[in-house]
Formats: sequence, structure tokens, C-alpha cells
Amino acid sequence: MPLKDQEIRALRPQDRIYKRTDERGLYIEVRPNGSKLWRFKYSYLGKDKRIAFGSYPEVGLAEARRKRDEARQKVRDGVDPVTERKREKLVAMYNAANSFEEVAKEYIDKMVREGRADTTTTKANWLLEQLAPIAARPVADLKPVDVLGALKRIEAKGKHETARRCRSFASRVFRYAVATGRAETDPTSVLRGALVTPKTKHHAAILDPKAVGELLRSIDAYSGHLITRIAMQVSPHVMARPGELRQALWPEIDLEKAVWKIPAERMKMRRPHAVPLSRQVIAFLTQLHELTGPDGFVFPAFHTSRRPLSENTVNQAFRRMGYAVGEVTAHGLRTTASTLLNESSKWSPDAIERSLAHADADSVRGTYNRGFYWEERVAMHQWWSDYLDQLRAAVPLSKTA
Repeated sequence: MPLKDQEIRALRPQDRIYKRTDERGLYIEVRPNGSKLWRFKYSYLGKDKRIAFGSYPEVGLAEARRKRDEARQKVRDGVDPVTERKREKLVAMYNAANSFEEVAKEYIDKMVREGRADTTTTKANWLLEQLAPIAARPVADLKPVDVLGALKRIEAKGKHETARRCRSFASRVFRYAVATGRAETDPTSVLRGALVTPKTKHHAAILDPKAVGELLRSIDAYSGHLITRIAMQVSPHVMARPGELRQALWPEIDLEKAVWKIPAERMKMRRPHAVPLSRQVIAFLTQLHELTGPDGFVFPAFHTSRRPLSENTVNQAFRRMGYAVGEVTAHGLRTTASTLLNESSKWSPDAIERSLAHADADSVRGTYNRGFYWEERVAMHQWWSDYLDQLRAAVPLSKTA
């Protein structure tokens, strides 16, 4: 006879497993520990089989019967419920291992093995965090509308550039998934015109020579930490990116030969870069060497020598000096150097671009030019430092008092 819910609740454990039959193959199994488990017995291709439907009361009598009826229908359709369940579990495991997040992490690990810069992989991990709404979804199941929804959430916060970067990162992950057999297409390829195009923002920079002199005077008068002051004093001369400068290591710097050799892994363009050091820069670094040398970071963090200055230290110092966000930034000092050097008409544009470590559109030409402009760059860096001294000297001391 069919079971009743009241009967099931009244079942008590015994020393051995026993069962109570419902109907059409469904029964409940009572174990010595008191658990009550639903089972369905059926025949498939002449063999008796059983499949579990969960425990009572989590799975009630009505739900167990529904599961039984569904299983019976599958048998009639020629499908083995046990085999299908195993397949579903394998698919679920496969999908879990091939979620967008897992494939993205695998792609980022590949970037690390390829020697990409720490800043590049850190940004990639940050972009992955912004794509949290699609992170757990199987990468093969994601459609353009799914990705667009995640990107629109970012865009709704006014972060248009972040949304654009996330779309680009997601595209690289999908292409990697396609190449490794985890996806068929890149759903972001049709989203190029779906996002707001961010306005190009240039790094704030001072381009008036007189204002540059005033800035240099203000830096000299900076009353904050000595390491920060020297970092600000060196920055205008070497034309390096802020990250390259703050992560500089003493073994990279040869004060006798007046050169700073930055390894490829720390360069944006992934190729080694040499910076000529003027007499003024050598003087600054000699002063700093007594404090932070001879090993480790040239510009270490204040609280530990095992890490470099934080990313915003110099920019925060500019703010404390009274310069607004739109007036000057550490990165903007490169724009200052590029603009004034080009306006001087004393140096070839290629030599200036090489000192700024910009990529050459022609890779063969770029490889050749690395050495070709060295002598000109040495002379140019010394001229630039002398010119900065002239600009500083032209500003009355009272101007920055």
C-alpha cells in the first residue's frame, strides 16, 4: 500500500537497515543512525538498478513521488536515470572547472609564466574582480548579453574606461578559452559599439618653462620625508614611468658609468631600457645611497625596506605642496620632458622617444635604434638636467617661500 507521511515520520531506527515500500518502485530506507533515504528501484536493459532521491524530510513524500515519475518516464524513453545523473555530475564538474573565473585565472597564470610585469598581472586580477557577476558562469555558456550586463553595471557607476578595459580583458579570456577548447566563440566581439566611449584623459603636466622652474623650487623646499623629496627631484630628469622609478633597485644603477639599466620584466614594453644619468641625478642618488644603499630598493617604503614607495606617494606629496590633481602628476613629468625637449629642436624625436621608452612601430627599426641613439641620449639628458637647473635658478626664492 502507498505510504503516508504520518507513517514515515513514525518510522524508528532498528539494529539493521530496513525499508518500507511506497509504490511503483519507490521505497524509503531506514538506517540504524535514524536517517531515512528515498530509493527508486527500476529495471533497465534487463538489469535491476537503484537511484537515490535524497533524505527525508528534506525530500518529502510528494517530491519523492515526482522524482520517481520523472525517472520512470526516462526509462520509458530509453534513458538510464543513473547514467544520466553521472553524466550531469561530470558536466557540472567540468563547468565548475571551466567557469569564466577559472579560465581567467589560468590565463593570468600564463601571463605570469610569460614574464609579464607584476603591474600587468595585478591589473588583470583587478579587472577579473570587476567581472564578478559572470565569474562563476561556465565560460562556454556565456552570451553577449550576459557580458554586457556585467559591463553595464560598471558603466552605470561612471567608470567608462574601466568598462572598456574589462571588455578587452574578457575578450582575451574568451579567446584563450576558444584556443584551449573550452568555448566556441568570443561573445565580446559584438559588444565594441555597445559601451560609452571614454574621453581620453591625459596626465596632468606643467608645460610652461617658468612654471616648471617654480615646481622644481617647490620640490627642493618640500619638508616631508627625504626619500620622497629625492624621488621628486630625480623624476623630472630621468623621464621614467613612476612605477619604473619607484621600483628601481641599487644593483641596476652604476654611478661610475652613469647609467641605470632597467630589466625587461619591469618595462611596459617588455624590453630592457637604459637611462643615462646626468651629473645632477648622480648627485641626488649619491646622497640617497648613504640612506638606502647599497642593496634593495633605491626608494623603499617608509615602514619597510622590502617594498618600494607606494604608487601614490609622490602624487600625494604634490597635493601637500599645493598642486591640484589637474596641475601635475608624477607621470605628467614625462609629458613635460617630451614637450620641452621637442620644442628645443636640439634633439632628434627618435632619441627623445627612446629616452621615454616608447614602443617603435617598426620592431626591427626599434631593435636597431636601441643602441643607435645612445650617445645623443647621454648628451640630451645632461642638457636637460642643466636646462632644469636654469629654470629653477630663474625663479626667485621668495616665489616658493
